[in-house]
Amino acid sequence: PDVIFGPAYKGIPLACATLLELHRLDPEEWKNVSYSFDRKEVKDHGEGGSIVGAPLKGKNVLVIDDVITAGTAMRDTLVKVAREGGTVVGFAVALDRQEKMPGPKEKEGIDDGEARGSAMGQIRGEFGVRTASIATLGDLIELLRGKGSQEDVKRMEEYRARYKASD
Repeated sequence: PDVIFGPAYKGIPLACATLLELHRLDPEEWKNVSYSFDRKEVKDHGEGGSIVGAPLKGKNVLVIDDVITAGTAMRDTLVKVAREGGTVVGFAVALDRQEKMPGPKEKEGIDDGEARGSAMGQIRGEFGVRTASIATLGDLIELLRGKGSQEDVKRMEEYRARYKASD
């Protein structure tokens, strides 16, 4: 990528820390990669705008964020980056909850029980963007199985059984 982008708010320190560590590990490889992030509220004074840091126009952008559930923030980020003239080439998240996409009645608290794909799968399929996660809900369950409260593990497994994506 040319730019590592962190969506406000939690993605900002993740993008900055990632780029700092990549520079530390291989300064030559990462010397021309910049970072930027968005503001939740557009500034109309000072330098203004909604993007802080490296310009995105004509750049390949890797987006780094904390978690993905329904993919709403990722879609918003795709729009913002495109509006600024950049191309999202990948999404990386710290935690993929591996949840199925919400159904039509989800906002009313009604789970239709239908199998649906995950937000990560939909982003890959719909936008042709590579995705990666550091950890998944499954990883957390396995970690807790040996070290955590078995009651917590049981609740997490029940949650996963109810909301797990089909992909």
